[in-house]
Amino acid sequence: FGVMRGREFYMKDGYNFDLTKEDALHAYNRHLVSYLRTYERMGLQAIPMRADSGPIGGDDTHEFLVLADTGESEVFYDSKVTDLSFGGREIDYDDRAACQGVLDEFTSLYARTDETHDEALFNQIPEERRRVARGIEVGQIFYFGTKYSESMNAMVQDAEGNNVPVHMGSHGIGVSRLIGALIEANHDDNGIIWPEGVTPFHCGIVNLKQGDDEADVACDSLYKSLIALGLDPLYDDRKERAGGKFATMDLVGLPWRITVGPRGLKNGVVEVTNRRTGESEEMPPEQAVQKIHAIYAAI
Repeated sequence: FGVMRGREFYMKDGYNFDLTKEDALHAYNRHLVSYLRTYERMGLQAIPMRADSGPIGGDDTHEFLVLADTGESEVFYDSKVTDLSFGGREIDYDDRAACQGVLDEFTSLYARTDETHDEALFNQIPEERRRVARGIEVGQIFYFGTKYSESMNAMVQDAEGNNVPVHMGSHGIGVSRLIGALIEANHDDNGIIWPEGVTPFHCGIVNLKQGDDEADVACDSLYKSLIALGLDPLYDDRKERAGGKFATMDLVGLPWRITVGPRGLKNGVVEVTNRRTGESEEMPPEQAVQKIHAIYAAI
């Protein structure tokens, strides 16, 4: 929660300037599709919700919100919206019908912030699907129309040589807020659970007996093998008890952990643990390296 309220604030901003309303709305749709893909690849379900444009104004706007008890916004939505997923579908961003179809799919169900909430419309949803929660805003897209271009006399010539005001849009992702949102959406009582797409290290290596020649050599070999494959492991080589090392790894929240100890090495195996599920599997060190590599190669 402290990360969310940090004073640092970075934004990813993008703008579009188009000759026609149709072109500008297509740019709006392209950004919505792109943002949905981006958030899902990060391991976030960011729901596009009808929002208030506020002082910035504009004809259309959607906020992308991640549901979380610590969110600053009260939101109202149809529970079926949480079943939607962009998944691995491929989209041609020049295909207007395809982009419009994604927008229709993800915005046809009721999902609104408190500023645009309509109690009458909300009550039309079956009662068992009505949800009131809190959300963290991680992005927003706007279609301004000609609000700013007309006031600033931002004119261009169209194909017929007529001076026309450009249609504008603005689109942003709150980069700094994403860290807090990711933690809020991916944690348990023991710490963070980083999604593979945004983890600071690809896996952790825990040496259960630092100073044991065989364990030290095995850990060094694992570390170098992962580095050679372009991965970035975090090696805990502290002379600390095993419980303390496990607690630290859980707190840091790397998606995968490779545990190396003298007992396992006598049987030719190390232990690979999934941080999210807690499931562990024993396998030879070489197989552990290939498993971690295959996971990230598929992202």
